[in-house]
Amino acid sequence: TLMVDEKGKNMKCLTFFLMLPETVKNRSKKNSKKGNSSSSSSSKLPPVCYEIITLKTKKKKKMAADIFPRKKPANTNTTAVQQYHQQNLNNNNTIPAPNWQGLYPTIRERNAVMFNNDLMADVHFVVGPPGGTQRLPGHKYVLAVGSSVFHAMFYGELAEDKDEIRIPDVEPAAFLAMLKYIYCDEIDLAADTVLATLYAAKKYIVPHLARACVNFLETSLSAKNACVLLSQSCLFEEPDLTQRCWEVIDAQAELALKSEGFCDIDFQTLESILRRETLNTKEIVVFEAALNWAEVECQRQELTATIENKRKVLGKALYLIRIPTMALDDFANGAAQSGILTLNETNDIFLWYTAAKKPELQFVSKPRKGLVPQRCHRFQSCAYRSNQWRYRGRCDSIQFAVDKRVFIAGFGLYGSSCGSAEYSAKIELKRQGVILGQNLSKYFSDGSSNTFPVWFEYPVQIEPDTFYTASVILDGNELSYFGQEGMTEVQCGKVTVQFQCSSDSTNGTGVQGGQIPELIFYA
Repeated sequence: TLMVDEKGKNMKCLTFFLMLPETVKNRSKKNSKKGNSSSSSSSKLPPVCYEIITLKTKKKKKMAADIFPRKKPANTNTTAVQQYHQQNLNNNNTIPAPNWQGLYPTIRERNAVMFNNDLMADVHFVVGPPGGTQRLPGHKYVLAVGSSVFHAMFYGELAEDKDEIRIPDVEPAAFLAMLKYIYCDEIDLAADTVLATLYAAKKYIVPHLARACVNFLETSLSAKNACVLLSQSCLFEEPDLTQRCWEVIDAQAELALKSEGFCDIDFQTLESILRRETLNTKEIVVFEAALNWAEVECQRQELTATIENKRKVLGKALYLIRIPTMALDDFANGAAQSGILTLNETNDIFLWYTAAKKPELQFVSKPRKGLVPQRCHRFQSCAYRSNQWRYRGRCDSIQFAVDKRVFIAGFGLYGSSCGSAEYSAKIELKRQGVILGQNLSKYFSDGSSNTFPVWFEYPVQIEPDTFYTASVILDGNELSYFGQEGMTEVQCGKVTVQFQCSSDSTNGTGVQGGQIPELIFYA
């Protein structure tokens, strides 16, 4: 208990409560009247029984976290608390100051002090490959509570009583991230260590941390890392992540196949990509990506990157490339002169292009299906009027958001209302002022009220629940059709698209009417 003296100073003291049976109390009162005989009488008292009585109450018990909500420590303790946290990170926390427990009001915070702390450590881990190891302290009880693997390791039937455990297949940074979750209930992930952390979480069966790693990977997924993550997701048996990777690889196939990460995938993943029916790219891109992978694979196998060795490491995967479906120019100027094909294969493929009686080929000759673009039309009607709509280098813009990840391939635009005409279009896609994609091209309109597609160089990945700005600057001498009766929300298959006005629009386009009638996307 805490008491205050007459000077206002806090005094710490302990109070003991002794519950005596009623008969003992009565006898004590009688003996107290006998004066000097009290000592002799007390020796005749029967043994005192102590009983702990639990009282039921309707009020819910409050935990320490409820009584002491998380907040910054008082100024007097701030320096000490920060010092301990920094020591945890530097792995030099040894013996805290006296009464360090008093700095932390909750068991969670006190437990967190033990993270990467030698104090009371009863096991140590030597983590990392030879030459890059780090010795980390641990506490068996805490680890066993956080992981069934650690529980079996320390308290199971086959538990070994070792003071030091070597873990060469886990990176030290990843192991520390897992320990931080177990000790502190905090998830601290970084792009360069998240895969290694996922491996550690899977190995030691820490499912919530593993799920957080997968979520982190899904949100950071792009064409640059999709192929590598596809390989890892199959290894870790994460079907949801695998599906997300395929969505990116299909829609942004050219970017994914040209990325550095593509050359880092294993042979099994290479085969699965080359078999993919829905790759949305030219076959010459697939062919060149396979040759780049073969060159890096030769280096991994310590082989000279000759034509023969490249073909050797590709093996039967070479025949998964659909060379006969290439444009004739792509084949003649690319694959035919690469040296990777034998003379007979080159001749047979040329005959496949030109002869009425086509030879049998080992290569797949059926074109890939690719992806079918979807169109989101935001106007219910269109019109034209004299002296409206003109383009003189001003910007037409609209903002939109989707509820599922999609890939914007381009815009559908109106054309001339006064007969056929050619337009120059600069299209742009931005998020919070940052340009994600843009292209400058020309298109020809036939005078109808139809929309005409204008494409980005590569499809742009659009994340859900975030507004993006679609803009176009058109240059043409003729009057144009324009949309009217615009909708703020449009359902396109399984994707819901919302529209709102953009401050970038200086030519009159808004939600109710104007230009940019269509978004063309893959989903």
